[in-house]
Amino acid sequence: MTALIWFRDDLRLADHAALSAGAADPDGAVALYVLDEESVETRALGGAAKWWLHESLSRLAEALHERGVPLVLRRGAAEQVVLDVAAEAGADHVYWNRRYGAERHIDARIKERLRDSGIDAHSFIGGLLFEPWTIETQTGGHYRVYSPFWRACLSMPEPSTPLPIPEELRGADISLPSDSLDDWQLQPTHPDWATGIAERWQPGEQQALQQLERFLSGPTNAYASRRDFPAEDVCSGLSPYLRWGEISPRTVWHRSLASGADVGTFLSELGWREFAWHTTFHNPPLHLHGLNPQFDRFPWKEPDVDQLQAWEQGKTGYGLVDAGMRELWHTGYMHNRVRMVTASFLTKNLLTDWRIGEAWFWDTLVDADTASNPFNWQWVAGCGADAAPYFRIFNPATQQKKFDPDGHYVNLWANDSVLFPEIVDLRASRARALAAYDRARHSDVEPD
Repeated sequence: MTALIWFRDDLRLADHAALSAGAADPDGAVALYVLDEESVETRALGGAAKWWLHESLSRLAEALHERGVPLVLRRGAAEQVVLDVAAEAGADHVYWNRRYGAERHIDARIKERLRDSGIDAHSFIGGLLFEPWTIETQTGGHYRVYSPFWRACLSMPEPSTPLPIPEELRGADISLPSDSLDDWQLQPTHPDWATGIAERWQPGEQQALQQLERFLSGPTNAYASRRDFPAEDVCSGLSPYLRWGEISPRTVWHRSLASGADVGTFLSELGWREFAWHTTFHNPPLHLHGLNPQFDRFPWKEPDVDQLQAWEQGKTGYGLVDAGMRELWHTGYMHNRVRMVTASFLTKNLLTDWRIGEAWFWDTLVDADTASNPFNWQWVAGCGADAAPYFRIFNPATQQKKFDPDGHYVNLWANDSVLFPEIVDLRASRARALAAYDRARHSDVEPD
């Protein structure tokens, strides 16, 4: 008999409760990753995410192999694959770290079926500091506004101390068939559009830890005052590593506090991530429906193909928007302030349904997850939790003057933006958006 450890969005060895539990099995452990693109509760990965997943799994397999633990790769519906591999391995225990989106329903069914088969199935806290059901309002409901949510989190007991990599981790004396990672074809080839992503990022647990140390030993104290300036290197760069679980939020939390740096604002951004998952847990799936039903009847325009393409390619004629969209395409990443500006431009100046922009970011961001990506798009669009007021419309020209006054960021990514005609008039489109939002807020008037 042996232990089966099911990896998901937790591609690391440290602070991995399921791995630590499996390491205690006297007969050794087998690790499993399932690429599930079939279950109705899962969302197929975007292109940039697939690139990252390939690289991360490669590094995880190497780290496990060094300890004699095989990483079995299988593709298919997890509900069947996990049971199949458990049977093949002769597993008496199956361990995993919890998920908090719609995928948790898959996990619940698997746990029930395993236990019905006489196999012990156990789950542990996953990629959050505070699990969603532990944070409740005084009336027992879930939070819809960030500030009281985060205050409630901070009143909770301190997040648990991160677990070390298990010292006694060893592989089971069995050999199971595994898919080839290359056969999954997660990386682009013809053409290889990911060269810029590869230049910008190095996935993996060791790289995540190095990135955290770089941040804590360098720009941390400037983060609170300069984080909105995209040309300045003061952000942590941890979002994709957190998304893939190459580092745990508990590790980030405890090492940040131990650094002695001014980390309050930084940790509050970790809190915003927690709030996105808290909201998703209670309202999955966020990418399909708005949280505020008041805007279900919002009169989005039929997308103008030329305008949408100009936005995607960074050819809108507005420097900050164009720079952000080109940074995204080249690196799989965009500075957070610029994400808000580009999203506002699409939803409010172009009056395009937020789901269209969310889908583009889902395909092109290396850090897009099923909580933060749609959650933040809804916040900007005005239909989400703790949403920016509907009348808050980011003016890209004003934002550029305020946060990129010397043009360093725009010149880096879109120094030819002035050559493109401005695809929409900011003042007129703002007035149109305000009228549309005002209409959506009122009653049963049919949209045009």
